[in-house]
Amino acid sequence: SEGFKNPVIFGGNTSGTFTSSTFDSNSNRIVIAYRDASTGYGYAVVGTVNPANNSISFGSAAVFNSASTDLVTSTFDSNSNKVVICFSQGGGKAIVATVSGTSISFGTEVAFEAAASAFISPTFDSSANKVVIGYQDSGNSSYGTAIVGTISGTNISFGTAVVFNAATTNAVVTTFDTNANKVVIGFGDNGNSVRGTAVVGTVSGTNISFGTAVVFHTGDTNEIHTTFDSTANKVIFTYRDTTESQKGKAIVGTVSGTGISFGSEATYANAATTNYQVVLYNSDSNKTLIVYPSGVSPYYTVAVVGTISGTNISFGTSVNIETTSGANDA
Repeated sequence: SEGFKNPVIFGGNTSGTFTSSTFDSNSNRIVIAYRDASTGYGYAVVGTVNPANNSISFGSAAVFNSASTDLVTSTFDSNSNKVVICFSQGGGKAIVATVSGTSISFGTEVAFEAAASAFISPTFDSSANKVVIGYQDSGNSSYGTAIVGTISGTNISFGTAVVFNAATTNAVVTTFDTNANKVVIGFGDNGNSVRGTAVVGTVSGTNISFGTAVVFHTGDTNEIHTTFDSTANKVIFTYRDTTESQKGKAIVGTVSGTGISFGSEATYANAATTNYQVVLYNSDSNKTLIVYPSGVSPYYTVAVVGTISGTNISFGTSVNIETTSGANDA
């Protein structure tokens, strides 16, 4: 089971949306990036975990984008020891952040896509030492697209964007398989009845190429999230099955070469689930934790632990951790 402490306010008393967190393994800190609800600006704040009592405290929030900021996501580059924050402001943008103590500073924001971008999801390829961003390119028929970023100092530059799905593409998520040294992208393929689909990407220099896409769920698939289990060496996708009462489901993927195969799907929430699910792998317990807002009254925020065995995943008993429904991303 997982233990939970009382929640702690970060970034002041105004609510934050489009919230994303990542772990800076160099400073041993948590970085949370978010849109401030009162100003619409993009902020980031550094959190310090006290392992003695599993509590967390925060430094002062800093602005990384003083304009309307949407779709905030982030990842950590362990080669340069920098956090990369991605967001949408007209087009898709990225900015490099440096943690020092409980403070955070930023380089210059760079556009990786001039047209409107949605479903932005970055991951770090620790084999190629590159950041890979998957996204929906609204300027190109909403195709699923990916681009490779290289950090130098406090800035990031990009190669050429590559289409991985030539149809309207929703719910784009990325993760990195450290066993196969491949990027894995999950998405809803509107060109194929919104089926849950995954594709394996290989980074070479500043470019990325893709294998053949594989369907992991044949029904209408929404709210896709992903993580990598570094003990079982498996990719996990969680998703909402809109064709079966909005149930929360998960499935395990195995990467081989440039392809991926899947085990049997498992249900972790029999009642309806809502948006903003979070899936995380805990390397200490070798378990996967899913946190999600219940879609039925009394609207708890719920947590459940998953365990991989072979090519499948099973779940323990869910726990209500908040009496009001949470909202925002990992």
